[in-house]
Amino acid sequence: MIAIRNLSFSLAGKPLFEGASAVIQTGHKVGLVGRNGTGKTTLFRLIRGELAPDRGEIEVPRSARLGGVAQEAPATRDSLLDTVLAADEERAALMADDSEDPARIAFREERLAAIEAHSAEARASSILRGLGFDAAAQQRPCESFSGGWRMRVALAATLFSRPDILLLDEPTNYLDLEGTVWLESFLATVPATALVISHDRELLNRAVTGIMHLERRRLTLYGGAYDRFEEERRRRLANDAAAAEKQAKARAHMQSFVDRFRYKATKAKQAQSRLKALEKMQPIEVHQEGSVRPFRFPSPEALPPPLMQAEGVSLGYDGEAVLRDVSFRLDSDDRIALLGANGQGKSTLAKLISGRLAPLSGEWKVSRGLRVGFFAQHQVDELIPAETPLQHLARHRPDAAQKALRSELAAGGLGADVAATPVDRLSGGQKARLLMLLASREAPHVLVLDEPTNHLDIDSREALAQALAEYEGAVILVSHDPHLVSAVADRLWLVNDGAVRDYDGDLEDYRRQLLAERGAGGRAAAERAAEAKAKAAKAAPKRSASDLRRALAPLRAEVAKCEDRVAKLEAMRDEVDRSLMDPGFYMEAPAGKLEALQVRRAEIEAAMERAEALWMKAQERLDAETAAG
Repeated sequence: MIAIRNLSFSLAGKPLFEGASAVIQTGHKVGLVGRNGTGKTTLFRLIRGELAPDRGEIEVPRSARLGGVAQEAPATRDSLLDTVLAADEERAALMADDSEDPARIAFREERLAAIEAHSAEARASSILRGLGFDAAAQQRPCESFSGGWRMRVALAATLFSRPDILLLDEPTNYLDLEGTVWLESFLATVPATALVISHDRELLNRAVTGIMHLERRRLTLYGGAYDRFEEERRRRLANDAAAAEKQAKARAHMQSFVDRFRYKATKAKQAQSRLKALEKMQPIEVHQEGSVRPFRFPSPEALPPPLMQAEGVSLGYDGEAVLRDVSFRLDSDDRIALLGANGQGKSTLAKLISGRLAPLSGEWKVSRGLRVGFFAQHQVDELIPAETPLQHLARHRPDAAQKALRSELAAGGLGADVAATPVDRLSGGQKARLLMLLASREAPHVLVLDEPTNHLDIDSREALAQALAEYEGAVILVSHDPHLVSAVADRLWLVNDGAVRDYDGDLEDYRRQLLAERGAGGRAAAERAAEAKAKAAKAAPKRSASDLRRALAPLRAEVAKCEDRVAKLEAMRDEVDRSLMDPGFYMEAPAGKLEALQVRRAEIEAAMERAEALWMKAQERLDAETAAG
């Protein structure tokens, strides 16, 4: 359990927390959300003990092992597999113990069995595979990988070490879509308590059981995934606004009475009573979060189709082909997302489309007058740190007036306060907006966006999706954000094994395929089992419809009864959780109430396990009868 009580903390004179309280129960997965710069990463440092609160306390079990990814794996000659295995320090120490003392040997073997050391290599390899490292890559030395890939190794090591509490700060930033999908599934099933800072909406919908919102220097804990949090918060804000409006009308009515009758003898007592009521009335605070600045992509003039066309094109570097026999046509209304693991050639294809790479062979046609805007995350390094956004834009528009340049920056979401700020003092999101503005300044016919969301918060990602929906050119998107891909793309291209082809399914089909290929525990196995049952059902002989209905009726009734039992237990658990997640409960509850509720929750969980087991058995019998019919 992580208990945050009345926390106050300032950093460099800026207050980040004031009387913040929240409790994260053992085994819960919670997403930590809030606008950039509000103090989410600072909270992690406070939990780890790297910073001390000004007031209040953060309680973490003394014996709990905390896991997080602070930096990339070292560039050593150790293989990736050995690097990950070394993260389990107890196993590593036991394996290195060469004592010949019988008692010591017995203890060592007992502990190795207890920590399941026999399966450690398989577990480490499975995690590395899920994050995109095949068997050959796992044997290569760490020093042969770039910093971004070594960040994945560090994440793999953290997950392998099986900490009691996982603190993950934007864990998908260095992952591709494939690694992100695997991580979602892994986090949903790992037994550790997890607190995850993320702007990935899908991860927060699929992998967590609660959302902790950092706003106005306070923490508010919501049960459920991100979509539920967003809906509940929107309802709370609406209720607050309605209550504030009602209160304002009541105040105005009472004030009117006081103003009219406070000096009339017959009404003076009533007027004084209302005056006291006005003084005691606490104003209802209504918080309206500032709206996110929009993105803007100017629409180009029309060009005759196709915008570009490839026939049997090969692409690569130094004469070596990465992609072969690539054929496609791109029109102005195309919205295409590129799927495929990192290293398969997505960026190579993006460079061809953006005009940054010429084909090695084949036929390549581009419409006359075509303009392409290109955004890639690595371009952040190409910005000049000492120059302002105004100076960057002026370099591309030397004849434009300062007023026009400032207007253009404002339209791109960079206001007057940011326009004259040196780039090295801008946030990651502000730098991304500047790069997006520079990429689209000439009203391109095609926008190529390679990982555009790494430094954008959830609201900014929604603003980007909205701007792309309104943009009238073609879009080529490479992104690890499944929500953005689903919102923007209407076609999927799979880049894999040196080829580019249309992907026939949707993103959910691709998700299932990835989990089956990379393995993600029970979920992937369950999906494979479901597919096997479906195939068996198709092949089995069928009974008459009346016989089948008679055979299935009692089984369906039993399944419905089990479903109802589980639903009631879930409602009971949610009611207990609402109390446990309410910071005020810990200050107002009578002695012994917390322990009683925790015991109650454990009893409900045990009952749910039994009820779900009965439900699964009943469902299996029903499925078997249905398949046999």
